[in-house]
Amino acid sequence: MLIRLKPQYPIRPSEITPEGVYHGRRRFLAQLGLGAIGLAASACGKAGAPSGAPQPQAAGDSAGFKLDKRTDMAGKEAPTPYEDVTHYNNYYEFGTDKSEPAEYAGTLRTRPWTLAVEGECDAPGHIGIDDLLKLFPLEERIYRHRCVEGWSIVVPWDGFALGPLLARFKPNSKAKYVAFTTLYDPKQMPHAGGVLPWPYREGLRLDEAMHPLAFLSLGLYGKALPNQNGAPLRLTLPWKYGFKSIKSIVRIEFTQQAPQTTWNISAPDEYGFYANVNPGVDHPRWSQKTERRLGELFKRPTLLFNGYPEVASLYSGLDLRTYF
Repeated sequence: MLIRLKPQYPIRPSEITPEGVYHGRRRFLAQLGLGAIGLAASACGKAGAPSGAPQPQAAGDSAGFKLDKRTDMAGKEAPTPYEDVTHYNNYYEFGTDKSEPAEYAGTLRTRPWTLAVEGECDAPGHIGIDDLLKLFPLEERIYRHRCVEGWSIVVPWDGFALGPLLARFKPNSKAKYVAFTTLYDPKQMPHAGGVLPWPYREGLRLDEAMHPLAFLSLGLYGKALPNQNGAPLRLTLPWKYGFKSIKSIVRIEFTQQAPQTTWNISAPDEYGFYANVNPGVDHPRWSQKTERRLGELFKRPTLLFNGYPEVASLYSGLDLRTYF
């Protein structure tokens, strides 16, 4: 596996995702005939972007954002370098190795781009990405991000809360869940293939989607999202494993029943609908008790809900060992 990390990192690729775990996952993908799935890969307060990261640009520059506020929601942890956030990605439509999405995602066209919002709502509709950018003040949130594979990063994401956008489409009393669908276009995604149900799908309960921490990201480090990070629009759900944070969203649907999700369909005993970060529930093939932050030598303990206890009330009464 080729992992493009800075040479000064005292860390081997096998220390990011243990080699046996990685090959076990690859064998699982090969058994399915999987060639591509859009996964999430995938928050510095007033201190701004770290050294080496692009700085926010003036309003009107299509490559950058004017941010109305910045909020550190990662406990003053140093953000992961921009180069590594954008070159260590899971986005299987553009390759299954971590370095491949950055190499091949240039074929993705992010303009024009339209988001459809449908289903159990009183005001369904479509909105273009540039109109979406004008709807809400843009903010930067520094969030921890924990991958189910056992590695983690800290990222300043730029966007706005998901809940207010959903409310504009007036979900009705039948709406209990929210389903998300990513773009699927083999002409733009040269590594797409396999036998999994396409396009990539994810879902949340409506109350999860309306929680203030649920975030729609259109950029990172003050710049528009790179294609490999889910351009032009992705979810950012800091208390869930990264595969829940679906990339390149083209459709949102309010539903009465829990929507089917790609990884849960493919391996329901390994990837649950909730997928909350929980060190007390191991993946069937590896432990979730610890994680390795990109760029660090030693592992650190994984925190329940990835260190965001404010979401705990969403799961009151649920056995988190069962509803993983």
